[in-house]
Amino acid sequence: MRAVIQRVQKARVEIHQKTYSSINKGLLVMLGVENADSDQDIDWLAGKICRLRIFNDNEGTMNLSVNEINGEIMVVSQFTLHASTKKGNRPSYIKASKPDHAIPLYEKFITAIGTYLHREVQTGVFGAMMKVHLINDGPVTIIIDTKNKE
Repeated sequence: MRAVIQRVQKARVEIHQKTYSSINKGLLVMLGVENADSDQDIDWLAGKICRLRIFNDNEGTMNLSVNEINGEIMVVSQFTLHASTKKGNRPSYIKASKPDHAIPLYEKFITAIGTYLHREVQTGVFGAMMKVHLINDGPVTIIIDTKNKE
């Protein structure tokens, strides 16, 4: 699994020119699922995201997690995170999972995030054409790949 995590002041997903979901202060997580992903990836990544200390404490140091600031999380599926640009100029998405594998993992990931967060998680719609609006706070953007745990 590959995730792009953005600390946001607010974010919303629009589908067919209507707001589908929105959050205030918290994290926008763009999630890509690949064929090699499993339940172990879900638990590790969900826990890591919810424990990331990327919110400012009283001294202005990034020392607090999304839970500690009572923040919200929005998860949006994004298969293009697994784009390969090694050859040519047209990205290949061969590593991105097909919906029959990706949807159940995406849904389990949302459930896992909710369990760690102790609140409802906002989402996009898997496979839908979405407009994602956000105000990146910082900006702070973190990329995590479960196959490359740095």
